[in-house]
Amino acid sequence: MDGIRVIERETGAQGGGDPHTGGAGVPPSPAAPRRKSRKARQFWLRQLHTWHWISAAVSLVGMFLFAITGITLNHASSISAAPKVVSRQATLPPALRGVLEAGARKDAPVPEPVAASLVGLVGLDVRGHAAEWNDDEVYVALPGPGRDAWVSIDRQTGEVTSERTDRGWVSYFNDLHKGRNSGAGWFWFIDVFAAACVIFTLTGLLLLQLHARHRPSTWPLVALGTAIPLVIALFFIH
Repeated sequence: MDGIRVIERETGAQGGGDPHTGGAGVPPSPAAPRRKSRKARQFWLRQLHTWHWISAAVSLVGMFLFAITGITLNHASSISAAPKVVSRQATLPPALRGVLEAGARKDAPVPEPVAASLVGLVGLDVRGHAAEWNDDEVYVALPGPGRDAWVSIDRQTGEVTSERTDRGWVSYFNDLHKGRNSGAGWFWFIDVFAAACVIFTLTGLLLLQLHARHRPSTWPLVALGTAIPLVIALFFIH
């Protein structure tokens, strides 16, 4: 019987006690909250690193392009470029003149047969571009990144005059930087690129915050990077 009582007491000591104190009156280990906090920190680190490198990969080439063209735009007056101007003259076939003599609504594109003929006559494709119609002339402006062009057609005689100005590769990339006459595709690329840059910078800032306690110079450098453009904008821009 004594042996049985001893077993019962041992069993009660092991299985009883306050469940909130971890069994036999033992308080929970202080390491448990630390482990939970460490797991949460590791989770957010993984998430931030993932989004940081994905946004970096998406915006890498665009960021390089915009950084370089930022320098070329800032020194545009120092970069010499001789525009290349090509002027051409031709005459539409008689069969197509009647197409132009017929009235057209304001800003309507040049009719397809005339546009196809212009490609061969002056080397410019006006298809899909709005034209300016008046009683004597049809005028089509063809601006683009790094270049300007136009075509004028006499509605009575069919005489075609065109001019194309090419300002070179530096001007081409500068216009891409500004989104000048670059089309809808480039318009949406700039928006996607800008969103990727925002994600890249925000995740970078949060990663700085998570690692800041091990890198004492983090916030002084962030403050310096904020103060420099602010001081220049407030005191040196007139």
